[in-house]
Amino acid sequence: MELFGSSNWLYIIFIGLIVGLLARLLKPGRDRMGIILTIVLGIAGALFAGWIGRLLGWYADGQAAGFIASTLGAIVLLVIVGALRKRR
Repeated sequence: MELFGSSNWLYIIFIGLIVGLLARLLKPGRDRMGIILTIVLGIAGALFAGWIGRLLGWYADGQAAGFIASTLGAIVLLVIVGALRKRR
């Protein structure tokens, strides 16, 4: 599996951390999560952005989402989780 254009897991974890931190900084409000969840957020944001991009025809099969798209995907996931938490 190639994520962020690489199959090296250390690279994926590092970029996932950067994307997750950037998404948390850009989204207003307080998101209480540790470093592991921030990494998971960044990786999930990349997967989400790639999936949406393939549905819309922006990315070919197997093509990784870009850094900006991954960050936007992570922000969307933060908004969705925030809305679900408020509904509880």
